[in-house]
Amino acid sequence: MDHHIVVEKLCGCAKRKGMPQIKTLQDKEDAHRIARAWAQELNESFCGQHSFGVVEVDDNFVITVGEGSY
Repeated sequence: MDHHIVVEKLCGCAKRKGMPQIKTLQDKEDAHRIARAWAQELNESFCGQHSFGVVEVDDNFVITVGEGSY
């Protein structure tokens, strides 16, 4: 079964970096681990205008984008 990591909204930093909006993996635990690591990397390396988190939706993981810094 496929599990998707979906970036809720690509901010300007994500677009400039050429970040994909969807990543698909076979293993749910791997998808969750990668989504958390991805959100943490975004929080630490982007400009700080947005904060990123991970929410599980069904068998997929959404990287949420909020206003304000991490």
